[in-house]
Amino acid sequence: MDFNYHRHPFRTDGGSGLFLLEFLISNMTFSKLSKYLNRLEEISSRLKITEILAQLLKEAKISEIDKLCYLILGYLAPPYRGVEFSLAEKMMMRVLARAFAVDKEIVRSQYKKVGDLGIVGESLCTGIARNAQTMSVAQVYNRLLAVAQESGEGSQERKIAGMAGLLRDLDTLSVRFVVRIPLGKLRLGFSEITLLDALSWVISDSKKHREKIEAAYNVRADIGFIAKTVRKSGLSGLKKVKISLGTPVMPALCQRLPTPEEMIKKMCSTSDGLVAVEPKYDGTRLEVHFERGRQKSRLVKMFTRNLENVAFMFPDIGQALIKEVNAKSVILDGEVIGYDRKTDCLLPFQETVKRKRKYAVQETSAQIPLRYFCFDILYYNSRDLLAMSFSKRRQILEKVVSPRRHGGAKTIVLSPQIVTNDPQILRRYYDKQIRKGLEGVVIKKWQAPYDVGKRGFTWVKFKHAKGKKGGGLIDTIDGVVMGYYRGRGRRADFGIGAFLLGVREGKSGRQFLTVSKVGTGLTDEQWREIRHRCDRVKVSKRPKEYGVDKNLQPDVWCRPMIVVEVEADNITRSPIHTAGLALRFPRLVRFRDDKNANEVTTVEEIKRLQEIS
Repeated sequence: MDFNYHRHPFRTDGGSGLFLLEFLISNMTFSKLSKYLNRLEEISSRLKITEILAQLLKEAKISEIDKLCYLILGYLAPPYRGVEFSLAEKMMMRVLARAFAVDKEIVRSQYKKVGDLGIVGESLCTGIARNAQTMSVAQVYNRLLAVAQESGEGSQERKIAGMAGLLRDLDTLSVRFVVRIPLGKLRLGFSEITLLDALSWVISDSKKHREKIEAAYNVRADIGFIAKTVRKSGLSGLKKVKISLGTPVMPALCQRLPTPEEMIKKMCSTSDGLVAVEPKYDGTRLEVHFERGRQKSRLVKMFTRNLENVAFMFPDIGQALIKEVNAKSVILDGEVIGYDRKTDCLLPFQETVKRKRKYAVQETSAQIPLRYFCFDILYYNSRDLLAMSFSKRRQILEKVVSPRRHGGAKTIVLSPQIVTNDPQILRRYYDKQIRKGLEGVVIKKWQAPYDVGKRGFTWVKFKHAKGKKGGGLIDTIDGVVMGYYRGRGRRADFGIGAFLLGVREGKSGRQFLTVSKVGTGLTDEQWREIRHRCDRVKVSKRPKEYGVDKNLQPDVWCRPMIVVEVEADNITRSPIHTAGLALRFPRLVRFRDDKNANEVTTVEEIKRLQEIS
């Protein structure tokens, strides 16, 4: 009987045909996984990467596929679980010195030459451990997890000893990738998005199921869980994926339209069509998960747009949930923003983000109090509300966060709104928010479900455009800093004179294409800050997911880790920028630490922005 794994396609009906094969194959060795990673590192073709990932996912056992997915993305658990290695480069140099019995200066010297501690470790690993070829993916994962979970007095030395012991048990190629994982430098050029494509290929050797798989991932943002579900039960298993309290839901996103008239026309197409119009706050998007119980059993989690759990940074919001929310369990969507106690005025975004910190939390809480403006509800007393119309969700939200339940100042605030189908009323409400110093308004279809993880026309933003009278774009653009150019003249002191801005090729694309060089709009302090940020994520060569014309090569390359918001006067065609478009007179607005590279503007969105501006 032929048990060649690749000749047995997966059933999409959730049948049990997979399980016989599951028992007949052994756990994947980390040595084999490393060979896959080596192939992926050398390939730039998106399609080929997807095919190789699909082959890898097919060969893994169901019991280990979640761990495998986490490892090839460079972490041990989804970001929302907060499992961190806390192993910086200096510590990893000590690990390599201990693992291979060499002086730390030898490690440091080699690192200066090649700029990659993974390559350094590989070169130092001259012998092959007896069990190197049989160490499974699960075994390596568990040992890495044990290192990450070391804490308390003496934990640093235990981490170093644990990593050194693991490296000694691996073959040379495996050492390269295991060293890179804790440092966050796998450099494979793909993300969860590419893995969703690969899971579709696992089922049908095509991307045709990607939309269904992504829909499940948007509801339960855990790529390991989704991969295990697909491998175990096929597409039928995805139908059972529901909201899980404590696991983030990908937030609904806003589309752009130029005028209130077009918004009403697009969003109120039926005779009874209405939209809700709400203030657009300049704060930090926060998805709050809360379940009552005694202190030890109480659940309080708060997720940013990039799925990081930041509940410990906002203890005042956590306390307010207990007092001000009328529910046993709930998932709320809203915006947290600082305010001035004396004037009761909301603070700028850069003031609010000072609250997002790991240390001195209590002191900062006293200096910058917060309000959480709640504008949607996704889950209520064990009930999933995603498919419910916004009008009905709002009715529930008004009971959960009632302005009448508590007197005096509140921390959890129901976001105000009006409901209309009149563009003039919409415009007047927008003008009112601008006069208050807010960004503008968000317009939402009154009868629409919650559009999980999508940037459709269920929500549309009408945002204040600085300099619009002078021909500026009606909205800002979020981009990733791809690298920087060394400064000349006065900026020589900063060591940076401009940075290269990239946007995503497309919604599912993994490439970043250039759209501008930004060299204006920064204060001296911002120049120093962006140089510092770039140097923390710089790499020796161009990341393979970057598409950059040879005439625009920066002096220093950066990994796609720094997201910035920029404004510009207009957009023009460009023969040199790989997006085919260029921003004219771009200016830095702010750093967007609440977003990751997968959330930056796409080329298609820029084209649309060009049309409507």
